[in-house]
Amino acid sequence: MLIGYSRTSTADQQYGLEAQERDLRAAGCEKIFSEQVSSVAKREQLEAALDFAREGDTIIITRADRMSRGVADLLGIIDRLERKGVALRILSFGGGAFDTQNATSKLILTVLAATAAWEREVGRERQIEGIRRAKLAGKYKGRSPTARAKSQQVLELYGQGLGATAISDQLGISRASTYRIIGRSGSGVK
Repeated sequence: MLIGYSRTSTADQQYGLEAQERDLRAAGCEKIFSEQVSSVAKREQLEAALDFAREGDTIIITRADRMSRGVADLLGIIDRLERKGVALRILSFGGGAFDTQNATSKLILTVLAATAAWEREVGRERQIEGIRRAKLAGKYKGRSPTARAKSQQVLELYGQGLGATAISDQLGISRASTYRIIGRSGSGVK
């Protein structure tokens, strides 16, 4: 079965959504899942399409950015589909079509995966270098210890008879931090 998925970020992009649906129908999609939601939000119709697809089906999208937030997200979705035996076809992918059922697209997919891994590593290296330079300049102190700064409040609330869960909820710190502070004070935890 050919399954279509279309998405635009906002409701004022109605014509874009209609154009995607038109292209998906022209590609032979029997069922189309559509939504108007940001790519960083929960994409319920994308999840519905991925869940609906069965072995031997093909999900079709007009462009990669309609389905994914980036290369890593696209690769994760493709991996999920491949484990189900479902193919992905992208109608417009750099001027041509992309279909996970052919060798050339699989080669492109391998290059994309390598590129995504490289981008993550380069970004990590830049971050480490930036932190190193900031430390040398005395500008980097690390993340401030939010729970430790609330130690006195934790102990006061604990002294009033509140349990660790109630304290952590009230102060917006983790239960583990609450237990750690109480434990360091020498009091038993309720």
